[in-house]
Amino acid sequence: MSPQLTLYGRGYCHLCDDMRAALDPIAAEFGAEVVYVDVDSDAELEARLGELVPVLMAGGTELCHYFLDEAAVRAHLRGIG
Repeated sequence: MSPQLTLYGRGYCHLCDDMRAALDPIAAEFGAEVVYVDVDSDAELEARLGELVPVLMAGGTELCHYFLDEAAVRAHLRGIG
């Protein structure tokens, strides 16, 4: 089973686009699946995350928000691989 990361963002968010683009090659390197969730499609998520997007989660653990923390993502993926 491949590791899974969840990226919470918005369709009109340039930081979300930047994080997604930076995350894709790392995910491919580790064989991880990235699930993208648009927070505006869920009122509860929108209320909980507000303007905190993008947020990258691994299960219930936040790895980073606003900008990709490549070291944290790599450390997480190495730890489960």
